[in-house]
Amino acid sequence: MAQQAYMTETDNGGSDPEHRGNRLRRLVGRVVTGWRGDRRIWTRGLVTAAVALLLSAVMAAHSHIPNAIGNLGSLTETFLPWFGLLIPVLLVIAVVRKSATALIALVLPVSVWLNLFGGLLFDKTGSGGDLTVATHNVNADNADPAGTARAVSASGADVLALEELKAAAVPTYEKALESKYPHHAVVGTVGLWSKYPVADVRAVDIQLGWKRAMRATVTTPSGPLAVYVAHLPSVRVKLEAGFTARQRDKSADALGEAIADEKLPRKLLLGDLNGTMNDRALTAITSQMRSPQGAVGNGFGFSWPASFPMARIDQILVDGVEPMTSWTLPSTGSDHLPIAARVKVDTTAS
Repeated sequence: MAQQAYMTETDNGGSDPEHRGNRLRRLVGRVVTGWRGDRRIWTRGLVTAAVALLLSAVMAAHSHIPNAIGNLGSLTETFLPWFGLLIPVLLVIAVVRKSATALIALVLPVSVWLNLFGGLLFDKTGSGGDLTVATHNVNADNADPAGTARAVSASGADVLALEELKAAAVPTYEKALESKYPHHAVVGTVGLWSKYPVADVRAVDIQLGWKRAMRATVTTPSGPLAVYVAHLPSVRVKLEAGFTARQRDKSADALGEAIADEKLPRKLLLGDLNGTMNDRALTAITSQMRSPQGAVGNGFGFSWPASFPMARIDQILVDGVEPMTSWTLPSTGSDHLPIAARVKVDTTAS
């Protein structure tokens, strides 16, 4: 009988929320007691506090980090959201070291990171819109172009852009997409497929010497839309040269000029820009267009590399068009993830 009473008491105590709460309070109490009266809590962890302040400075003043040496500024801005991972590491160190100074110092990087990226932590997706668009760098070495085409078209996109098209694979993409998209155009290594008429197709000179950007007019039911498709040059991180992006930066400026000269008031840019919205090198483009992912997306929407996405270098940008929602599509045979967005072309409608 005594044994039964003991077992019952133990079982109830382990599952009783009040009992667990008491245990938590006792644990916190022991931690506080261990810190109370310890005068060194203000002198320990000064290095950790200094690292926290340095982290804050890097995130807050990232636009002032010079690009003169290895494009360090652009490299920092490309992976800027990941700097937040240092905060919990510093927090653990501060607690283990019993450093009140380090804990207080951590308030600053937390505040800076939340100011920069806190809005992306919430789902801002909406409903409505009259046009779904998608873009995908399909990878020239894609072993299954037909499957990739079918996967992306399954997104329900009305307008679809593909980049890094190998000439030999273009017929495969055309055949796989022809049933859903009666209108299409391919210029160099980029292409545009549409459910609506496509006209005024021309290459856009992005100072490369070969064609990796195009412009077309898509006549949607809500009005004409200037659609740009681009694949800016790749960047590399090299030990001896840093973040090599000079040609990408030059092409971004040329693309920005072409978009600025566009006569139609409604503009859409789809493509692999090999840069994030934080990267100052894309200012010629991002200063005049907005990202649906940032405005109405859910999360960071990282698109590359597909195996472990770390940056959103594939972009959908709009001007004169209202973004409604944005999302990332499932992986295909490419090293990039496709992305999509729903927009409202007719902004006069209620």
